[in-house]
Amino acid sequence: MITMKDIAEKANVSIATVSRILNNDATLSVSEETRQRVFEIAKELNYKPVRRRSTNRANPPKTKESECYNIALLLAVSQHEETTDPYFSSIRYGIEEQCKQLPLHVSSVIRVNSGTDIQDLSQFDGLIVIGGIDPDDIQRHFPEERPIIFITQVIDVDGYDVVCSDLEAATEKIIDYLIALGHTRIGYIGGSETIKKFNGGKSYEVDDIRKRTFEKKMKALGLYEPYHVFVGDWGPAGGYELMKTAIDSGDLPSAFVIASDPMAIGALHAIHQANLKVPEDISIISFDDIDAAAFLNPPLSTVKIYAHEMGRLSANALHERRTGNRNIPVKIVTPAELIIRESCAKRGQNT
Repeated sequence: MITMKDIAEKANVSIATVSRILNNDATLSVSEETRQRVFEIAKELNYKPVRRRSTNRANPPKTKESECYNIALLLAVSQHEETTDPYFSSIRYGIEEQCKQLPLHVSSVIRVNSGTDIQDLSQFDGLIVIGGIDPDDIQRHFPEERPIIFITQVIDVDGYDVVCSDLEAATEKIIDYLIALGHTRIGYIGGSETIKKFNGGKSYEVDDIRKRTFEKKMKALGLYEPYHVFVGDWGPAGGYELMKTAIDSGDLPSAFVIASDPMAIGALHAIHQANLKVPEDISIISFDDIDAAAFLNPPLSTVKIYAHEMGRLSANALHERRTGNRNIPVKIVTPAELIIRESCAKRGQNT
């Protein structure tokens, strides 16, 4: 039987390096040439990975319920994006925390379109996909009978478990709340969702569910103005630039729905730079309820998304499917709670 040692000797690298390359370890620092050579040698030698299971020779043979499954996380975001946006890091922490309570081991974290060459995912017992990654690409590289759990707000995936937050209902609640405060000219700041493809394939963009819901609701109310919708990069820098554009337009809405707290932080900076005040001149409300939201000036009204719990639920779902305790796909929708603080006020005489 061909082993990693055979591949290592032919590729002139260590066994550990072979293991990390074949497990798509994105933290491994090797040249792309070396990475590709290992994959090619493994294919040439017809290497078949042996799935790791928890073993204890003092115990009797493992049953389906007690064996330990190796899983991989597929992330649509870069390490920098995960670090700067607590939404993604909270999901990952939730997964890792719950896996410790289950016979699941996160053996690899793979970032799509980060230079990692993804040829075969068959060494894993299951996948948890975080963010927008093309489902067809995943299905082409992963055995059909093994479970895939998608944590996504934007992709319709038939036949697989999906964990998401009820952002549609939350967006509608935000608009109802702002209208109750007397705001009728309401703007939107957000980003688009990029659906990543494997191995340098061309990504494509789709509208975020918050933007789609905002437009639908405002049109139904007869209040929609397309020039009050601003879409750009996610994160504080994107929020800053989009709010600056809105201010410079000279036709500023009295309130804004902002798609994430990090974007709202940037938007607040642009508002302060323009010598405007929140909420006296502009009311803003966003999504995520990150830790910093309650300590901004003013404290930020936002929608609490239970990202950590979404991670835990996805691990539970994978374990259920892997062990055969559930055979039908489910869509798990977590609630999104409106948190009212001081960044919104009734429409005043200056608006």
